[in-house]
Amino acid sequence: MRDIPVALIAAVARNGAIGRANQLPWRLSGDLQFFKRATLGKPVVMGRKTFESIGRPLPGRENIVISSNPEWSAAGVKCAPSVEQGLELARRLALESGAAEIMVIGGGQIYRQAMPRAVRLYITHVDAEVEGDAFFPALGDCWKEISRECYPASDRDEYSYCLVQYDRLK
Repeated sequence: MRDIPVALIAAVARNGAIGRANQLPWRLSGDLQFFKRATLGKPVVMGRKTFESIGRPLPGRENIVISSNPEWSAAGVKCAPSVEQGLELARRLALESGAAEIMVIGGGQIYRQAMPRAVRLYITHVDAEVEGDAFFPALGDCWKEISRECYPASDRDEYSYCLVQYDRLK
């Protein structure tokens, strides 16, 4: 059976922060546009807090929410009790739909648990040090930079940032 690659997508400050009080600590229109392009048509796997911060299922994507609470549910999403089970559900959905990869979209705990399975990272490196209570795991030396596009701060983007794709070294 064909395996579907797992990718993590995140915007990360210089100090590793990805969120504070269940919110993004910046306003980056270009990053949000990139996120939408990168995830459309693919299963997205996220933790319950990330889902609740978004407030609704992301349209055009199968939404899989990880929650250890078996009572938790929300309209328009599929639930899984663990990251492993969520990734397996996403794999089956991707095989059915023909999606090229599974996208893990947060938060910090979900990224840490999914990182060993990931073969690709889409990281928006935000040129800022911000206070945070959620952090992206350290990359380590098993990743190779494949592409980089950098953009200056503007009226639509609070900070300058670079969109970087990394692939896991074989």
